[in-house]
Amino acid sequence: MKRAIRGLMWVMLSTALLVMVPRAFAQRPPETHPVSEHRDIVMSWDRSAMPGDVEVFPRRTLVGYDRNDTSTRYGGLHFVCQSSSSAAHGKCPTSDTGETDVGVGVIPLTFIERRTNMQVDIYVRAAIERAFGSRVCRSDYWQGDYFPAWTSFESTCSLEAPVGTGLYLTVLGSDMERLVAGVWSATLELRVDSPVSKGLATYSASFDLTITDRDAVAIYFPHFDEISPHVGMNLRYDPITQTVGGGTTVDMCLYDGLGSQAPYLGVTVRDSGGRAPGPSGFSAWHRDSGGSGDNARLDYNVTLDYNGAPLPMRNGVEEQLTGIDTAKLKLVVLPGMSQPVFCVDTPLRLNMPRVPIAEKQPGYYRGDLKVELRVPTGVP
Repeated sequence: MKRAIRGLMWVMLSTALLVMVPRAFAQRPPETHPVSEHRDIVMSWDRSAMPGDVEVFPRRTLVGYDRNDTSTRYGGLHFVCQSSSSAAHGKCPTSDTGETDVGVGVIPLTFIERRTNMQVDIYVRAAIERAFGSRVCRSDYWQGDYFPAWTSFESTCSLEAPVGTGLYLTVLGSDMERLVAGVWSATLELRVDSPVSKGLATYSASFDLTITDRDAVAIYFPHFDEISPHVGMNLRYDPITQTVGGGTTVDMCLYDGLGSQAPYLGVTVRDSGGRAPGPSGFSAWHRDSGGSGDNARLDYNVTLDYNGAPLPMRNGVEEQLTGIDTAKLKLVVLPGMSQPVFCVDTPLRLNMPRVPIAEKQPGYYRGDLKVELRVPTGVP
């Protein structure tokens, strides 16, 4: 008998909970009048771990709601841009379109990279949702359908007109992937209008995004597809002095994965041949003789051109390049990347001083160089 009573109490409690839960989720939106709002979206991430979708104004951000005074026409609130031709602060219709199709609108917004002034248009998804004075559509007072943000269309439910509007602004993570490493900023501005009044409020958002791409740090040779280019020294024989010498410049740039904003870049050039180099620190050796004497070796110098100034390089000694934030940049498409990036322009000059031809064995000479790049950790 006691077991039966306990069972009955359990059923009664469960029933009471089932009745209470829907009421908790069906609260009527509060009376709300349009007031200007601004959001600061400050984020940092590395491109190896994208953040996903970025909600600027979450779904059903209540802009206006008044079921007692329908003359406000808050059920027809809509958002328009400053320009329909420029994406500087968002590009979308500048007045009510009245369109009736269900769907989400798209606002191109120009993002600018601080260091390079590179510009990329990113799409902001913009939608509105209507709210009602009763649960005529759904138990939560909302219609459930999205409309483009710039339409005043007041979709009815059972002949009842809406009395409020909610905003939804988001940027898809897939669109954010178009931004390369750097510090990006943008400002979106939308004006709130109703069918009976314009300029009720302004909704705006500022983006400050710091993006790194540490996995893509690279030494890039624009004129060569492979990572280990083969370069001729362009040696010339002078029959008058009977000497040989010359040199070449290798186009090279450094990508720091930080939008060219590292405090410095550490560059090391090493003679990676199997034999000890000569006095200059860098040498090419006769390809066939296998000897180690002076007559089988051609010595040369390596100079890095940084910001228009030559920087002599020493074998195995790191040189730190400072002032990266003002250095000359080059726009390139790195292997494996679809978006262009700016890298620091650092041409490498290889120069062999003239030597008497009689002192060297005739034939082909080969030398090996390794260039290493070090980027400071912990920045930005």
